[in-house]
Amino acid sequence: MNSIPTSGRAGSHDAGAGHHAQGSLAKLAVGAIGVVFGDIGTSPIYAFRETFAGHHPIAVDALHIYGVLSLIFWSMMLVVTIKYVTVIMRADNRGEGGSLALLALISRKTEGQRWTIGVVMLGVFATALFYGDSMITPAISVLSAVEGLTVVESGLEPLVLPIAVTILVALFFIQSHGTAKVGAFFGPIMLVYFTTLAVLGIINIAQSPGILAALNPWYAIQFFITDKWLAFLAMGSVVLAVTGAEALYADMGHFGRNPIRVSWLFFVLPGLMLNYLGQGAMILSLDAATAAEVIKNPFFYLAPDAFRLPLVILATCATVIASQAVISGAFSVTQQAIQLGFMPRLRILHTSASAAGQIYIPVVNWALMVAVIVLVLTFGSSSNLAAAYGIAVTGAMFIDTCLLAVVLFNLWKWNRWAAGALLTVFAIVDTAYFAANLTKVPYGGWVPLLIGVIGFTMLTTWSKGRALMAQRLRESAMPIEVFIKSAGGSATRVPGTAVFMTSTAEGVPHALLHNMKHNKVIHDRVVVLTVVIDEVPVVDSEDRVEVHDLGQGFFRMIVRYGFMQETDIPAVLKSIENCGPQFKMMDTSFFLARQTLIASDRPGMALWREKLFAWMLRNAETAMEFFKLPTNRVVELGSQVEI
Repeated sequence: MNSIPTSGRAGSHDAGAGHHAQGSLAKLAVGAIGVVFGDIGTSPIYAFRETFAGHHPIAVDALHIYGVLSLIFWSMMLVVTIKYVTVIMRADNRGEGGSLALLALISRKTEGQRWTIGVVMLGVFATALFYGDSMITPAISVLSAVEGLTVVESGLEPLVLPIAVTILVALFFIQSHGTAKVGAFFGPIMLVYFTTLAVLGIINIAQSPGILAALNPWYAIQFFITDKWLAFLAMGSVVLAVTGAEALYADMGHFGRNPIRVSWLFFVLPGLMLNYLGQGAMILSLDAATAAEVIKNPFFYLAPDAFRLPLVILATCATVIASQAVISGAFSVTQQAIQLGFMPRLRILHTSASAAGQIYIPVVNWALMVAVIVLVLTFGSSSNLAAAYGIAVTGAMFIDTCLLAVVLFNLWKWNRWAAGALLTVFAIVDTAYFAANLTKVPYGGWVPLLIGVIGFTMLTTWSKGRALMAQRLRESAMPIEVFIKSAGGSATRVPGTAVFMTSTAEGVPHALLHNMKHNKVIHDRVVVLTVVIDEVPVVDSEDRVEVHDLGQGFFRMIVRYGFMQETDIPAVLKSIENCGPQFKMMDTSFFLARQTLIASDRPGMALWREKLFAWMLRNAETAMEFFKLPTNRVVELGSQVEI
């Protein structure tokens, strides 16, 4: 039995705020620095370097340094500050952000529109691309930080891969213990990290203050006028400076819009740009031969010799924190996908008694760990990994722009000229960056694309398969009123309560028909229960349960949850007062139908997708565990469904 996603009801479901963390603006802003900005915060370790020394190297001279720094600054302003922080973060789903939350918001508000299915497909593909990003981010960030050891001592190079792999394996092994205690240290460490970025940048800018002129957009334009194709290719590396921008939106539900904006505008953005400008100033102050050597790892050369090892340690801590945020994000996105009906039920463990968002999904954790280690060992260096990095991010950014277009035109009803002009700027920037990253496909860019295609196939197969299965069950379902009239008075009634869980809110559950057929009895109270996942993050407790008395001891019950909430059926039943006597678990039996799928050539899905769906269904967590039903009170009755 599966829960079913549906559009939220009008009224109370559309109102209210998300379940943001509580606290002062300053406290939340510091917390946001520790969680939200880890990915984009570690970009200075490799972004500036890759633009000059990556797969499409450019000359290390004033023209190109000024041009690249100008591109980095204006990319941060257009993509992060204007697009995400100023505009997209206003499009929240009851306080929650991210592609799936935005998709749920759009689906709820535009239900029935012809183009809705296309928007859904875009949102699902953005989610699939996120998994590619969540594999590459820990690999490239940790590896790039550990590579700083070679700046301290070149003889340490053989130890880089073993150390990076050890750190990553340890990171995935601690996930099951939760991040509540570790998370308390994230904010202060990242405060020290960003402060260090700024200080190192200021020290080097002071020696060449003319580098501040790079903030003039003319230098970026001049770069394109002079180099054209090479400047376009350089965008594939410049975009590494804004990877993680989408995390600002995705993590909005944890901290709120204002704390993230304050952190970005007054702390993170200045720290990042000062560091990038400092790297440029340092390179310009060197002779050609030295600059050619230093550009291979300029971030760590910013620090004096005595401070390079501490900088390596600090940078490694920052990359671990960034990786932790991405892994936690993968857990959160997976939970949303399960609740919205795009993934099968998986085992979800809560690692905190007070923080609902702190969860651990074992299968996702170990799959990510294997993928990350394979990437590190296969590519061997952060520079090689940079070729695979960027496509997933820029693809997701472009999709966010498409979803934003729906929001501006259909939900917010902006002036068409103003919205069109803004979206045109965003689309040009996103398309240029995505196209530049497509040139990386032969060098490793195919990896996130392959992961995205596989993820998209599985997400859509599960969604389509569930819809087909529900349709087949409805086709063979008997109206509940007919069943009550024919069996309610004639069958033998036995004491107790029977709860029959079903994914469809109409008809007689197959488990009820099978129980009647085999046991030939009906309990004194029969509850036909359906769990509905609304397209809002949180459903308030007063809107949780809907009960209909069908007569003769039969009740139809609908239990509603938001896609960010945990399902707990026994807890709900204990709180219900309008469904006969108080529910007692020792007098209640739960009946579940466990469907076995038979792939067929009936219209619906290709045969290979039907077999894939059947495999996913077999490996899904049981409804008993997912809905927290008492193990000694559950009866499962099998049935076959042909799709």
